[in-house]
Amino acid sequence: MDDSARPRVLVIRGGAIGDFILTLPAIRLLRQNLPRVQIEVMGYPGIASLAVKAGVADSVRTLGDRRLALLYARGAQIDPALAEDLRSYNMIVSYLYDPDGIVRENLEKIGVKTLIECPHNVIPGQGHAAKQLARSLEKLAMFLEEPDWRQPLLGGGAQIVPKRIALHLGSGSLTKNWPVEGWRRIAQEITEKHPDAEIVLVMGEAEMERGTVPVDLPWERWSGLPLTELAERLGTCSLFLGHDSGISHLASTCGVPCLLLFGPTDPVTWAPPQTGLRVLRAPEGEWRKLPYEAVRDTVMGMVR
Repeated sequence: MDDSARPRVLVIRGGAIGDFILTLPAIRLLRQNLPRVQIEVMGYPGIASLAVKAGVADSVRTLGDRRLALLYARGAQIDPALAEDLRSYNMIVSYLYDPDGIVRENLEKIGVKTLIECPHNVIPGQGHAAKQLARSLEKLAMFLEEPDWRQPLLGGGAQIVPKRIALHLGSGSLTKNWPVEGWRRIAQEITEKHPDAEIVLVMGEAEMERGTVPVDLPWERWSGLPLTELAERLGTCSLFLGHDSGISHLASTCGVPCLLLFGPTDPVTWAPPQTGLRVLRAPEGEWRKLPYEAVRDTVMGMVR
């Protein structure tokens, strides 16, 4: 079918890396149930491009279009070209924050055919984040089914390098990070016991901006890579070590076995849903109560 004749769905989803990856099962649900539809994702291109790489979306467009700001103004005159563009979609699935319904009013005013409003935020205690983010699709009779929704969406077919271990020291919040010295000791013990092990430090924007990774750590660094390229590299790893972070979600959805340390956040809600995942949670969310030996022994049991 000619693309110009295909029905079109627009998914609007901003948010950080982890938030977006937790939305991929919902976008995949659309793809599975609407296989002939052209699915476009409006978001931050560097992140949203993961949906195209995962094969659940056809294209990406930017959420940075300044004209979109007027969607948040009650009674605003929406740019005619933007209005025509948005109503050309057969359905819009929106994760925009819209507590007062102003975005909904404006989209309806310009003639958007079908609008599915999805939660912008995840509420602790109401199920896994990915399930919450897909729940609004149930009104279209689309449901996340076990165990299908837990399948990795990226990294298939990569040649795994034995004992290549990726280590991500950061996260979106310093409170979610186990002390760097603990990870240093872990990595040193790995290389002492397994001299052929390859330790790779993964560094995202947060670590580069904050300088949270000591410069004297001797291992190879994957720094500031485009997420699609980082996904390809992570897919070659035999183990990933990290915290509650977007990069951890990326590794897990690449099918990499992961050990993730959780502090103040709840893994029942926020841990990646894939199998092959181990979680150690600091008692009462306090890192000082997580014994080093528990982390070391778990890591050593996962090195392959």
